[in-house]
Amino acid sequence: MRKMSMVLFACSLLLIIFPSCGYAAINTSSPLSIGQTLSSPGGFYELGFFSPNNTRNLYVGIWFKEIVPRVVVWVANRDKPVTNSAANLTISSSNGSLILLDGKQDVIWSTGEAFTSTKCHAELQDTGNLVVIDDVSRKTLWQSFENLGDTMVPQSSLMYDLSLGKKRVLTSWKSNRDPSPGGFSLEITPQVPLQGLIRRGSAPYWRTGPWAKTRFTGFPQFDESYVSPFSVVQDLAAGAGSFSYSTLRNFNLSYINLTPEGEMKIYWDQGKRWMHHVTEPEHSCDLYGACGPFGLCVRSSTPKCICVKGFVPKSDEEWRKRNWTSGCVRRKELSCQANSQGKDTDVFYHMNNVKTPDMHQFVSFLDAEMCYQGCLGNCSCTAFAYISGIGCLVWNGKLVDTVQFLSNGETLSLRLARSELAGSSRTKIIVGAITSLSIVAILIFTAFMFWRYRGKQNDAWKDEFEPQDISGVNFFQMHTIRTATDNFSSSNKLGQGGFGPVYKGILLDGKEIAVKRLSSSSGQGTEEFMNEITLISKLQHRNLVRLLGYCIEREEKLLIYEFMVNKSLDIFLFDPTLKLEIDWPKRFNIIQGIARGLLYLHRDSRLRVIHRDLKVSNILLDEEMNPKISDFGLARMFQGTQFQYSTQRVAGTLGYMSPEYAWAGLFSEKSDIYSFGVLMLEIISGEKISRFTFGDERKGLVAYAWESWCESGGFTFLDRDLNHSCKAFEIARCVQVGLLCVQHEAADRPNTLQVMSMITSTTDLPIPKQPIFAVQTQNVETSNDGSMSKDLFSVNDLTHSVIQGR
Repeated sequence: MRKMSMVLFACSLLLIIFPSCGYAAINTSSPLSIGQTLSSPGGFYELGFFSPNNTRNLYVGIWFKEIVPRVVVWVANRDKPVTNSAANLTISSSNGSLILLDGKQDVIWSTGEAFTSTKCHAELQDTGNLVVIDDVSRKTLWQSFENLGDTMVPQSSLMYDLSLGKKRVLTSWKSNRDPSPGGFSLEITPQVPLQGLIRRGSAPYWRTGPWAKTRFTGFPQFDESYVSPFSVVQDLAAGAGSFSYSTLRNFNLSYINLTPEGEMKIYWDQGKRWMHHVTEPEHSCDLYGACGPFGLCVRSSTPKCICVKGFVPKSDEEWRKRNWTSGCVRRKELSCQANSQGKDTDVFYHMNNVKTPDMHQFVSFLDAEMCYQGCLGNCSCTAFAYISGIGCLVWNGKLVDTVQFLSNGETLSLRLARSELAGSSRTKIIVGAITSLSIVAILIFTAFMFWRYRGKQNDAWKDEFEPQDISGVNFFQMHTIRTATDNFSSSNKLGQGGFGPVYKGILLDGKEIAVKRLSSSSGQGTEEFMNEITLISKLQHRNLVRLLGYCIEREEKLLIYEFMVNKSLDIFLFDPTLKLEIDWPKRFNIIQGIARGLLYLHRDSRLRVIHRDLKVSNILLDEEMNPKISDFGLARMFQGTQFQYSTQRVAGTLGYMSPEYAWAGLFSEKSDIYSFGVLMLEIISGEKISRFTFGDERKGLVAYAWESWCESGGFTFLDRDLNHSCKAFEIARCVQVGLLCVQHEAADRPNTLQVMSMITSTTDLPIPKQPIFAVQTQNVETSNDGSMSKDLFSVNDLTHSVIQGR
């Protein structure tokens, strides 16, 4: 008995000493103080005080337990942080509500409700829901799931209730360091069927498209076969609706986050790290109303905005300036609206693979024919769509926010005057049919002859690239690659490069590969394809991506590379969660690895190579986070003693291009050094050159680096989300090297050998000059009304070609 008492005493003592261990509840006699945490019963979630990104402000929050980096899913006192070292979360003895008290016992935050019972406690459930429960009735009096922040977890939900005038939304943080409500919100709309909508302030910013039984129609990557984690319930009679989601791919933990930049991101826990599932918006066409009324935003074309059939720009002058927000107007008046009958009845033009416009109305017709007849008989009906999983949708008035997808969109039927579609009479149909048959016969004959010619050409071209002609590079059969990539399935798509999409594949022996499929629309395709095969086959270095082989079949041209588990550097560097996985030592190692690869290209390989498109998305990471330079489609070789080339076709990425290359077509080792300098500054700061601005003058990243170096030697330039306990000397030195690399005059920049020495040694560095591009603005700024403005000097992250006469 005495031993049992000692054991119980020891256990009680451990609970007092280590209050953060184990599961407990918060009540009037057991508050939660700074340094303590409250765990859910299964250990999935944890509640406690935290400081975002090493600031001095303290907040009460809920996060996933024992997962690094920490992901905070809910914050109590978003607007009012704790600024001193004494605070506690407890139950009010006067009204039973959950309150946060500072050291002076002043209320900083509360659940905002006075309960009838004062005998309450707060507990954290395994769903991540913090609840206040009446000890007597066991009823839930308050819950965090009804007071969301910027994050949803499974079993939490967005909702609206028109009868009560209530809605539950996500609201972004102001920044990664400040959880107070930011400028973006995510909600569901009361339309039938409902949509998800991100607002910027009060203006629409992005929408999901209407819900179609298992999916949102505005997600082109998900077709009807997609196994959706989303769930939507609408009660039309009650005027209420809700949206929730379940865990992804049978994983226990996942979450939806609305970022300070207005992006909705979905992650799931793989065990080792958070895996990215979806980001929306992902394309400039996704921004709400980008092309104005009756404008169509085409994802695959340049310029991206066109008028839908039967419409013309409202202002030619504005469209020439690439300002599309005024939209388009109808070219010919509808006969229905002109009270005309008979042969001039309006017709419908079918647009395929589109994201349907906003402001739809649901009509309970039984089939597509009834939907068509219903719209035809209503003069105010502008368009209709009969969508699987929804039924009949109609639009009255203007069509806004219509997007053309490459595939997997819906069919929108647009009302037009009959004269807009040629060949409406019977005679014209007969004549047209005969003419068409004749043309088809001619085309078939011509195509056959062209096919025979191209077949011979392809066979001859292919013979030049037999495996024995290119040492170390294999020729793959097309059926092998189709099998490996599941016929280029969208689920295997890794990304979109400058000259085509990249897919993950698995060969029959289990080896993972990355397949770059050259886009048939690329005018530079064949040249870059030949260049990359012949060039990379001769380059072997641990910091260059390895080319395994190639494939040619008719118009298909494929490059097969080793697969990089961690994909590209930009995925980690510009993601608020994943960026924490690359701390300063890893970033410094990546900088050195890129420099070694560049030194090999410029000095140590059999060829002397200028890359010409060095940027963060072209740096791949292996399983140990070692960097490898990729994408040599634009690379060029030096000849003999040449040290500088010129070209009339400037191709690369604005922002990373050196001034002499961007404006005069001159490229050399020093133009790659400029790109490397920009890349260094991005890696150190964690900021994207095409997005970052600061100050009233909206200065860019290079200007920010210059001011940081002048004021603090460069130490304050380090990514604010990282732990600043690393070597200040190392960081400041890298900032200075980066500034030396982005000098305006090529002669002022160090060469690759000097850069490598500067990074790896402690010798004194030259003093950089103030960069001439210190005042720099963003490429596109989207205002609340959806309009876009273009600045004098623009930067972007798209590979881009410019014809420049010399």
